[in-house]
Amino acid sequence: MNLLNKARSINSMLQQTGGKQVNFKEMAETLSSVIGANIFVVSRRGKLLGTALKQDIENERMKKMIQDRQFPTDYTKNLFNITESMANIDVESDYTAFPVENKDLFSTGLTTVVPIVGGGERLGTLILSRLSTSFEEDDLVLAEYGATVVGMEILREKAEEIEEEARNKAVVQMAISSLSYSELEAIEHIFEELEGNEGLLVASKIADRVGITRSVIVNALRKLESAGVIESRSLGMKGTYIKVLNDKFLLELEKLKTS
Repeated sequence: MNLLNKARSINSMLQQTGGKQVNFKEMAETLSSVIGANIFVVSRRGKLLGTALKQDIENERMKKMIQDRQFPTDYTKNLFNITESMANIDVESDYTAFPVENKDLFSTGLTTVVPIVGGGERLGTLILSRLSTSFEEDDLVLAEYGATVVGMEILREKAEEIEEEARNKAVVQMAISSLSYSELEAIEHIFEELEGNEGLLVASKIADRVGITRSVIVNALRKLESAGVIESRSLGMKGTYIKVLNDKFLLELEKLKTS
């Protein structure tokens, strides 16, 4: 496969992920297949977003890192010293992707490190490794292109998370604003009693203690449930089971109490 076709294979990753949840493992597998190397997609905090092994590395520590999907903190911090692609790093370097305790076994191992940058900030690092064959110019072109594609997907994922967070907050604010004064008071007492995201409560006991009717509590819960903020389920004489579905709800409720 020539360079152009390899670049097209990487580009197809963008087309396949359009509108779908990002699968960094599939991205790593595509890059591994195209470049012919072990691939590690590492976040800025050392989380292993995606990995694909072309050549197995028999080392328990490496296996555990891959299983736990987490690179060592010190190694991850060191990667930030690399601000542009660095190719064919040997096993004596602090940047090697091979286990330092087995240098003799991987004496010919070579590592290439490519920063993943997007929106003017460092988003992570693309690490490539081979047991012996050097990384050539074409490999670097593909690796840098792959890092760009991965960076675009990380940015898209971050944008979606921000959008989702804003949407959840707006839903909660609308749901709370739909409550009457007495309903809001009832909700505050309910979640003081729950002391968490879910639990069981007896509406009549809260109504008696606070001095409101049971129907106020029922209406308040119904409004929040219809907005998708909570779910509730009657357990008969035991009471009502309540679970918070929107993680912004308790935060917004706390803000109201302290404002």
